[in-house]
Amino acid sequence: MDWRVLLTTFGVIFLAEMGDKTQLAAMTMSAQTKKPWAVFIASALALTAVSAIGVVAGNLLGDYLPLIWIKRVSAVAFIVIGVLILAGKF
Repeated sequence: MDWRVLLTTFGVIFLAEMGDKTQLAAMTMSAQTKKPWAVFIASALALTAVSAIGVVAGNLLGDYLPLIWIKRVSAVAFIVIGVLILAGKF
């Protein structure tokens, strides 16, 4: 186990997820349902599944594409999603 990679990944993901739509959705669902443990378990499983997909996809793409192109495509995807959100289409 590479502890430096583990701690760096945890820190980056933790900070990136603070106050985002996922956290706000979890707070809203917990307040609506009054079942915080069910919401916690479901949201933790969903985030785990999404993270697993990202790790597998990144690992596969990393075998075939240079890292710079993966970063560029990710940046363009973020920009496109941001524009769609601003335009009210997402």
